[in-house]
Amino acid sequence: MIDPAFWRGMALGASLIIAIGAQNAFVLRQGILKRHVGLAVAVCAVCDMALIAAGVAGMGGLIAAYPRFLTAVTWGGAAFLFWYGLRAWRAAFRGTGALQADGSRVATQDMTWQRALVLVLMLSLLNPHVYLDTVILLGGIGAREPAPGNAWFAAGAMTASVLWFTTLGYGARLLAPLFSRARAWQILDGIVGVMMWGLCAGLIAQQL
Repeated sequence: MIDPAFWRGMALGASLIIAIGAQNAFVLRQGILKRHVGLAVAVCAVCDMALIAAGVAGMGGLIAAYPRFLTAVTWGGAAFLFWYGLRAWRAAFRGTGALQADGSRVATQDMTWQRALVLVLMLSLLNPHVYLDTVILLGGIGAREPAPGNAWFAAGAMTASVLWFTTLGYGARLLAPLFSRARAWQILDGIVGVMMWGLCAGLIAQQL
């Protein structure tokens, strides 16, 4: 029988993971392009699961006790998000092409799996909000569940992460017909640019 803590963890995990963020934008893009979708989904989910497990195991309190760690991650994440946003804006202004019938993007060099791996790892681990949401918030609440409820809570949150990224990555291909036009890609790149710079500004504001 599934412990009620599982559903509590799943509900809270879903409410945090579904919020629009850098990870989701990347997975959505790869899903539309049908390029390295499994890799993007797997890395995002595994990173979330590892951080949730660490939080429930007590790492949240350790991170809270050493604020310099989050400060370093914040500045590093801000720099990366600025660069990623700049990259999106350049693509928006240049108009980097549309999707062909086979799902490949015209006038765009295919991203290698190695580059995709590096990008998704950076988006997953160079964002302090990931640590605040998964390690400190989810981990802190899950750690207060009496055993074995803490394990059930963590399992529920992990399940929400896997289901969300899988749905986002493989469901995004339904949008492929829309992105057969270059203008649609320009709009998406512009939205991603705004989102990345907004996140960047928010991180910098926290440190000022």
